[in-house]
Amino acid sequence: MHGQRGDDRRGRHASARARRARRSLPRGLFPGADRRGALARSGAGARVNTSTLRELLGRHGLHLSRDLGQNFLTDADLAVDLARRAGARQGDFVIEVGTGLGVLTRALAGIADRVRTVEIDAGLVRALEAESLLPENVELVHADAREIDWRGWIAEAQGRPVRLIANLPYSVATPLLRTMLDLRGELADWSVMIQTEVAERLVAEPGERAYGSLTVLHRLAADVDTIAKVAPSRFFPQPKVDSSFVRVWPRAKSPLQAGELAAVERLTRAAFGQRRKRVTNGLSRIAERAFPGLEKPARREALEARLNEVGIDPALRPERIEPEAWLALARAFAGDDLGPAQGDEGNGSDAAAVADG
Repeated sequence: MHGQRGDDRRGRHASARARRARRSLPRGLFPGADRRGALARSGAGARVNTSTLRELLGRHGLHLSRDLGQNFLTDADLAVDLARRAGARQGDFVIEVGTGLGVLTRALAGIADRVRTVEIDAGLVRALEAESLLPENVELVHADAREIDWRGWIAEAQGRPVRLIANLPYSVATPLLRTMLDLRGELADWSVMIQTEVAERLVAEPGERAYGSLTVLHRLAADVDTIAKVAPSRFFPQPKVDSSFVRVWPRAKSPLQAGELAAVERLTRAAFGQRRKRVTNGLSRIAERAFPGLEKPARREALEARLNEVGIDPALRPERIEPEAWLALARAFAGDDLGPAQGDEGNGSDAAAVADG
């Protein structure tokens, strides 16, 4: 599912309530269907028709909002293809974020031994359980994916490969992508459906419009492959934007040392906040902390000198600076007190959205 219902977020704590998918009393999705219903059949899967979905949602009093970005994947064949191309294997522990009505979940459960799927919408959780839509090897967890203990979950795998494979809610895609970078040493990979606009940011080149802070972080820490572009017609209701399914895995020879991803991010988030201006404009607050004893003109000169030291022209816009140059700049500021930064050594659950400006 692409969106999460805001009314379910209030009052929720980080502790998640795990709910095993119930299988004791199978129910069809509509009268006259076979015992498990059209939606629950996870075999050869033509596209689930909209009337079936509408009837299910209506029976449980659920109302989708396009403004909230609630869009379900409806093509079961596509779901199986994406699960396989994401690298899911029998021995894997697969984590999914955004269960929706379980089309991708069932495809994953048909391949991997264990699937844990996270859904924030209490109404959908009730529907999934009442309709027995999920296989026995799926654990349904009612929680906000931004608040779960990712490292604790990964530890449960006891050395087996752990993969995130998900049709990510649009509203949490960017912060979760950032979280995955923090967990890159513990995940085999992560394959997610996201807005094409966001996918383009992951692979953009310097100077391109999509190039930003999120791009820099991914270029330094991971490799990205766009597996497929998915048309709005594959979802219900149809979103107003195109989607892309991307596979991301840790970069084999990343130049990053421990703690450096957060240091780079601190600089890029500041700079790309004013992406159309000289890099010195966006880094002015960084200069205030790095050179506290200097007046404004002297601080600017010191900042320009620091940029020149690592081969960055102070007149450049942030979008023209290569990822490796950002890393070099972060290392040049390593001895300065720049204030608190988002750490990439924590559990990854508190990662903020990366603003590209």
